[in-house]
Amino acid sequence: MLVVGLTGGIASGKSTVSSLLSKRQIPIIDADILARQVVEPGTGGFRALVDHFGADRILNEEGGLDRSALGDIVFHDADQRRWLNGVIHPRVRREMVKGLLRCWLRGEWVVVVDVPLLIEAGFWKWVGEVVVVYVNEKLQLTRLLARPSNPPLTQKQASARISSQLALSSKLPYASTVLDNSGTLSDLESQVDRMVLRWKVQQGGSSGWWWRICWFLPPVGLTAGLICLLQKWWKFRRDGTRRRGRGEMGHGPKQGGAESYEMRDRARRRASSNGESILDG
Repeated sequence: MLVVGLTGGIASGKSTVSSLLSKRQIPIIDADILARQVVEPGTGGFRALVDHFGADRILNEEGGLDRSALGDIVFHDADQRRWLNGVIHPRVRREMVKGLLRCWLRGEWVVVVDVPLLIEAGFWKWVGEVVVVYVNEKLQLTRLLARPSNPPLTQKQASARISSQLALSSKLPYASTVLDNSGTLSDLESQVDRMVLRWKVQQGGSSGWWWRICWFLPPVGLTAGLICLLQKWWKFRRDGTRRRGRGEMGHGPKQGGAESYEMRDRARRRASSNGESILDG
């Protein structure tokens, strides 16, 4: 079973890609959903947050988490953000492992793990493929401000939320595939289709012979997975960077990644003045 890590940044279009993959019958394990579940009222995560931050600061009138208030705290305080991640990440990892096991038992040929902090939390080391959804920072800010919010985010708040995450340009070197989401929805769909086709070829084409062997013979699958991870770590140690590419272009150059995508973005805008705006993150 191919395990793919999907990441991006706030308002980059990662959720749009996740939805497109789901429509193509690819199972998704969404870390954002898991992160909400592990801090629901009655859980150990919820009690830890209330004890640390105080009920008066982070609970709403119904007794649940006021996520906006919690966000204002952690997006402006790196120490509090690290503490929060230390509470949530281990719990999310456990739930992710359970989800992966369920997918393997069902005989899935691929599963996508949708993790906003895939790179920051080191999860990239444990997946066979890393997909980064990329937009430049200016477009990222514009899309974040355009999102419905009550109350609406100010530019200062939106900038703080973007700055609290690792820059998208810094995630490019980790990518096996980069999906450039600065264009139209149809352009993004084409990139996703080509990426999925490449995965299918890797897993044995239309017959799926390779993933079937790995599923019927677990030692073969475990060995193949271990070899894949070791190859990725070895290439990082050898090159000092990881491969990256674009959905429709294969693997791109190791240097100048962000600049090359922005140049394509400018060329695309000059060539066409119409198209759908993708405001999802």
